[in-house]
Amino acid sequence: MNELVWLGHATVVVELDGTRVITDPVLRRRVAHLRRAGAAPAPVEDVDAVLVSHAHYDHLDVASLRRLGQGSRVVVPDGAGRLLRRRGFTDVLEVEVGDTVDLGSLHVEVVPAEHDAQRRPFGLRAEPVGYVVRGSQSVYFAGDTDFFDGMRELGPVDWALLPVAGWGRTLPAGHLSPRRAAEALALLRPRVAVPIHWGTFREPFVRPGTDEPAREFAAAAAELAPDVDVRVLEPGGRCTLEFIRSG
Repeated sequence: MNELVWLGHATVVVELDGTRVITDPVLRRRVAHLRRAGAAPAPVEDVDAVLVSHAHYDHLDVASLRRLGQGSRVVVPDGAGRLLRRRGFTDVLEVEVGDTVDLGSLHVEVVPAEHDAQRRPFGLRAEPVGYVVRGSQSVYFAGDTDFFDGMRELGPVDWALLPVAGWGRTLPAGHLSPRRAAEALALLRPRVAVPIHWGTFREPFVRPGTDEPAREFAAAAAELAPDVDVRVLEPGGRCTLEFIRSG
């Protein structure tokens, strides 16, 4: 079955044309100082490849990657591979913007992202990226990014997985607010948009997030990009990819 499943934050399982990839897997109840608002996802099995957008702890989580297996093929931005190889991962591919990767039946394009490159406080630097996964459908996974004009060159796509919030009290530069994410739809021209990176993790002593960012995104998209079908999922929610045909 061709489908995508949002597991919370930026973790999405995309199964397309017989190949199964997972993005930015964070599968634990806690990562660094962040706590998951709900239950951790069920174990994820039979993944053909992992796509990591950048090296921040809430996107490149070594413990979650170990759950997928240290022999898993892991695609990471240039500069992040040594971190994983030192921890026993044996199939790590470092990429940069403009690269293309064939993963099973899928063709993956590495595209720009506007976000902080440092694994803070004293870690490695790796320029963040996004990915466009192409098969019988095209799926844009933005990772973490701010708005940038080059998004126009990425579209049109069938599906856009866009971050619409963060996890802190404020939304720093390098992130899309719900309205800016809706503005990005005019450049990306997707058929369907799924808001991600909202309501999953919180700082200690902060009340759990709500679905307000996703609802704000859907309302803004209805105003700014009314032809785009917005699907707001709960963690664990899924969409079939069968009913749209590219081209």
